[in-house]
Amino acid sequence: MTVGTDDHRRVGSATRRLTTPGVAWAAASMIAIAGCSPSAVTTAPSATGANSPTASPRAAISASTPRGPATTAPPASTPRGPATTAPAASAPRGPATTAPPAARLTPVRIRVPAIGVDTPLVRLGLTSDGALAVPTKAMSAGWYTGSPVPGRVGPAVIAGHVHWSGIPAVFAHLADLAAGDRIIVTRSDASTATFTVDRVATYPKTRFPTELVYGSLDVAGLRLITCGGFDPVARAYEANVIVFATLAPT
Repeated sequence: MTVGTDDHRRVGSATRRLTTPGVAWAAASMIAIAGCSPSAVTTAPSATGANSPTASPRAAISASTPRGPATTAPPASTPRGPATTAPAASAPRGPATTAPPAARLTPVRIRVPAIGVDTPLVRLGLTSDGALAVPTKAMSAGWYTGSPVPGRVGPAVIAGHVHWSGIPAVFAHLADLAAGDRIIVTRSDASTATFTVDRVATYPKTRFPTELVYGSLDVAGLRLITCGGFDPVARAYEANVIVFATLAPT
C-alpha cells in the first residue's frame, strides 16, 4: 500500500512545519505507506581541659615580725576552657528516592462500529527509505508516531491494509464510512477519544493530499488511510482512501 508516488517517498526531500497551539513538529512534504501487502558522622570536638597553673612560692616572714591572724589563701581555681557541646545526632535517613518518569501516552486500540473494526494499534515509524511503515498483520492498524496522540490538537494518522494476500484486511470497508459515523480510540491510560467522521475521499496516488492529511490543525483531528482504486490489469492499487474525522465534543 503506497501513499503518494515513489518520487515523493523520501521524508528528507522537503520538510515543512506542522504547528499546533504551543507545539511545533516537522514532517515531510510527502510520507508514503510502504505497501499494502507482504510479497530504550561528625565527631564532637575533644574537651580540651587546661592544666592547673603551678602556684608561685611565697617568701618566709621573719619570726620577729608580729603576725596578724592567720589567713588561708583560697584554693586556686582551675581555669576552664570554653564549654563545648557535642552536636545533636542527626536522624538516620533512608536512601533518596526519585519518582519514575511518567509514561508517554499512546493509542492502543481503535474501534469503528459502523464497519466492524475493533483491533489493537501498533506503532508505525518510517522505513530506511523514508516511507511510512505498515502493520505486519492483516487485521492490525498502526498509529504513525510522528503524528499527535489521537485526542490531542493536530492530525493523528492511523493506517491499515485494505487486503492481505487476496483476503479482506482491517480497513477493507473504510470507503463505506459516512459522515457522522464514530471512531473510538483507546489510549494507554485507559481513556478514550471519540471522533466523528467528517467525510471520506479517494485520491490518486499521484495527487496525494499531503497538506490535508498532515497539515496544521487547531483542533484534534484523525486521518484513517488505506489503499483504494484497485486496477485489475496492473494488479495494483492506484489510489488512497482517506477518512477525515474530528474529535467529538464531550
